[in-house]
Amino acid sequence: MTVALTSRRASDVRVIGLISLAHGSSHFFHLILPPMFPWLKDAFALSYAELGLLMSVFFVVSCIAQAASGFLVDRIGARPVLFGGIGLFVLAALVYSQSNGYAMLLAGAVIAGCGNGIFHPVDYTLINHKVSPPNLPYAYSMHGVTGYLGWAAAPAFMVGIAQLTDWRIAFLAAAFLEVSILVILWLNKNYLLDNVQERHENTHASNHASNPGFTQESPFAFLKLTAVWLCWIFFFFSMASTSSLQSFAPSALFNIYEVPLDVGSYYITLLALGSAAGVLFGGYLAAKLQAPELIVTSCLSVTIVMSLLLGTGFIPVGLIPFLFIGLGFGYGLVAPSRDLLVKTVTPKGVAGRVYGIVYSGIDLGAAVGPFIFGLFMDAGLPKALFLGIVLFQLMIIPTVFKVSTGVKKASI
Repeated sequence: MTVALTSRRASDVRVIGLISLAHGSSHFFHLILPPMFPWLKDAFALSYAELGLLMSVFFVVSCIAQAASGFLVDRIGARPVLFGGIGLFVLAALVYSQSNGYAMLLAGAVIAGCGNGIFHPVDYTLINHKVSPPNLPYAYSMHGVTGYLGWAAAPAFMVGIAQLTDWRIAFLAAAFLEVSILVILWLNKNYLLDNVQERHENTHASNHASNPGFTQESPFAFLKLTAVWLCWIFFFFSMASTSSLQSFAPSALFNIYEVPLDVGSYYITLLALGSAAGVLFGGYLAAKLQAPELIVTSCLSVTIVMSLLLGTGFIPVGLIPFLFIGLGFGYGLVAPSRDLLVKTVTPKGVAGRVYGIVYSGIDLGAAVGPFIFGLFMDAGLPKALFLGIVLFQLMIIPTVFKVSTGVKKASI
């Protein structure tokens, strides 16, 4: 029994590590473009709105790809979809590096969006079916940590290389990094095998055991669940605020506080590192407290106050990095509780589809946010960035209470 448990734990660790590495690479790719905005703005004479539109295109395409890839994962399995997504990242970085104008940047954003769209259906399908239930909160936590570490690494990686060489070399280096990750995953591909037929057979057996009169529902039946759409709204406003901050905080801080742009880019790294620490602690809280609505409300209340302070323009410059760390920590604390809520409301056998739809809210929020705040930045209203983030965060709190209430009623 001890040997079996040890073997299971080792398998869980390997699977979590591989999936987390892949997830970290996707978040890294979210932020290879925004740190290059100052270089691209000068190279191609672009406006902030045009730069924000690049991220909007990336996330709109990702939103569509994510909803579709959930069905693909449920049909052919997660592993081939994962490899295809990372391959598209490599291609997108190469296109960015060879761009001769805005059209090529848009093409790269479309390709990158297609690659990014596969990750949440792939990641959560593999985690939910290959990690033992007691380890799920910690799997979600580590999965989230590597995502934030990917966000943390990208600005430092891209800005550092661009300053030493130029922005084209920075994109080529990003392509090489993705190739390296793809090789690692390929060498460990047996740990990522998703037996679709066995998964479907287990689901049907479970449904018939719990309900002898069970009949197969439409593949789209899960769309009738209110909780699915409440989770979607949660993700939409959450990512709209995060992506806007990542895209324009350096420029906003320069305009409000005269913080140099390269220093502001490193504050985005601090934001992500704070988020990574928050996710680690958030995984522990989610496992011990079993009170997601309390965790989310408490954390967002603090981040709302911090965002308001940044938007006043009166904060001493020396406090700004600490506020960014605090913002990140608050965002991170929320993530594991959020993921457990989604897991709770997901019907058996449709994990890929549910995660594809729910997490498409992330992509659409990330598409809408930068475009809106790019317009404010062009209008000379940098403080609107932080005040808008406050509004988006306020929209999140009611959704988690409604989802949590529905889960508790269903369990009675």
